[in-house]
Amino acid sequence: MDHDHELIAAVAAGDDTALRELFARHAPWLAARLRAVLPAADVEDVLQETFLAVWQGARSYRPEGAGAAWLWGIARRQAAQWLRRRGRAADLVAALAQVGAPAVPDPAEAALTRAELADAVEALGPPGAPEREVWRLVYVQDRPVAEVAELMGVPAGTVKSRAHRTRRLLRAALRPADQGGTR
Repeated sequence: MDHDHELIAAVAAGDDTALRELFARHAPWLAARLRAVLPAADVEDVLQETFLAVWQGARSYRPEGAGAAWLWGIARRQAAQWLRRRGRAADLVAALAQVGAPAVPDPAEAALTRAELADAVEALGPPGAPEREVWRLVYVQDRPVAEVAELMGVPAGTVKSRAHRTRRLLRAALRPADQGGTR
């Protein structure tokens, strides 16, 4: 039995420790995928709604597929509800179609992805450069903007501006050459 299946079964039995472990295992990649469809400020709220829905719906889980795919389905529904409540549901359809469900990783593809990401991070400047630090603190360590601002000694608005620039630089660096990227 897959470890995720065991954790979800434990959550269904009321084990909040299992829920915390599921969160620790899956929240980082869920947050990364949600950032593709939501404003960064909304991702944490949608993650909380997602894991509340996991807690409430774990009894209905059927271990027929990957646990990660089930979690992503819940996160997608929570993102859709979040955007609908804010009158932005039209933005969601195209964005969610591009994000897709997690697949079983191919080791060669995973290595290539890590290499591409490492190259993209280099586009942010040398270690310690402002955009690279924002990437590390906000996107790798998933720290809140206010905390990053305090750590970097700059206003929150500066962190947000740098985060926006960081996303733009990473998107440009990761864009395939046939789509006009720089690689």
